[in-house]
Amino acid sequence: MIRNIAKILFVSLLLLTATVVKAEKIITVTDMNVVGDGTTLNTKAIQKAIDFAHAQKGGGCVVFPKGKYLTGTLVMKSNVTLKIEKDAVILGSTNPYDYYALEETKGKDNSALALIVADKVQNIKIIGEGLIDGNGRELALNIDSLHHIGERVDPNYTTRLNRPNETMRPKLFFMSNSENILVEGLQLKNSACWGLSFDRCNNLTLKYLYFENRAYWNNDGIDVTDGKHVRISHCYINSADDGICLKSYHVGEYCDDIEISDCEIISSASAVKFGTASWGGFKNIIVRNIKVKDTYRSAIAIECVDGGHIDNVLVDNIHAENTGNAIFIRLGHRYNEKPGTLKNVTIRNLYVDIPFGRPDEGYDMYGPALSFFHNPIPSSITGIPGHCVENVTLENIEVLCPGKASKGMAYVPLSRIDKIPENINKYPEFSMFGELPAYGIFVRHVRGLKMKNVQYKLKAHDFRPPYVFDDVEGLEQL
Repeated sequence: MIRNIAKILFVSLLLLTATVVKAEKIITVTDMNVVGDGTTLNTKAIQKAIDFAHAQKGGGCVVFPKGKYLTGTLVMKSNVTLKIEKDAVILGSTNPYDYYALEETKGKDNSALALIVADKVQNIKIIGEGLIDGNGRELALNIDSLHHIGERVDPNYTTRLNRPNETMRPKLFFMSNSENILVEGLQLKNSACWGLSFDRCNNLTLKYLYFENRAYWNNDGIDVTDGKHVRISHCYINSADDGICLKSYHVGEYCDDIEISDCEIISSASAVKFGTASWGGFKNIIVRNIKVKDTYRSAIAIECVDGGHIDNVLVDNIHAENTGNAIFIRLGHRYNEKPGTLKNVTIRNLYVDIPFGRPDEGYDMYGPALSFFHNPIPSSITGIPGHCVENVTLENIEVLCPGKASKGMAYVPLSRIDKIPENINKYPEFSMFGELPAYGIFVRHVRGLKMKNVQYKLKAHDFRPPYVFDDVEGLEQL
């Protein structure tokens, strides 16, 4: 009797699965007057295919076969899959007028412009073995040219860096207020701005992505803002700014239940970073099994400077070679009435090899040089007076430091430790304090620090001690 019931249930499940698969209608773009010649602008035709798939009962799958499909902004709809097959390319237009932001998303991020946008949708997939190429460098330069001839003036143009602001440059993806999103298997490259950006998206899965985002400055790889139940895994990211960055722009909201694992990252900024935007906060975050190389700033940066809260973070098994800084943890106070909190952080099984010179030497997009003399800059964990970082555990840490520090370069003796600036409201970065009197780690305004098997090793002589602790209570060194 039990076997018969099980058999009936199994057959019913197969029939249900078959019904679900059958319900998703397949739409091939070449059957919808989309031309894959790389020169015909297909925005309206592709959008028509997406809208048609959305209108089908059970949704639809829009398939891109071999070819190059030139397009401007595409708007994703609920229950739609984009499948980009091998040797198929979705190619971003280089005409700035082919991009727009959804009206309801304007002003909610640094740029709501993107090649693929979505707002308040659910159950979407962008999958396949093909390529999405944002054509970002040419697009960004065209945006720059329109500014200089006065046709499309950027009110926030960065004259010091001679480039248009992020708000004028389209991302590859910008999705907001959406849920049940899968992006899998794709090759991605050449956004004009940040790469894949998700604002308040829940149940988000990004996996097996190969992403080179070095077309222009400020090109992050993946940015997640106040998202919940997010999984990022098995991704390769080579970005001209932060590799994977969690952000919190919304007071009272959090990045919550995030796991980043099994990724390889090259970055002209930091590999994995929380912040800088930190109005709400970050909780229940796991970062594990990450390989980092040729990265200009920190292997891991955890920043809370806008009144938000960071709680319950685990960083486990990070291997970083040729990387400028191992650990940067910062509680500051730029905005809001009072500082936030940063507590309960565990970093374990971390290996970092720090070079003496620039880690990103030879890359065409590299991090900005510092404007002051300095010796090699150590890791740091810092709060501010009256507001301490709390309960940090460092375990099984090995950092190979370059040494070669010189008293003739920028000497700060321990007797002048009070002269090291607090920089309470400054932008957080591992170099923000200038010269520091340790070669390994500088710790200030911390309550509860456990250090077990933490080793900072020198490649060459350094006159500074490995550790400097200033206003630290509850220190345990094992």
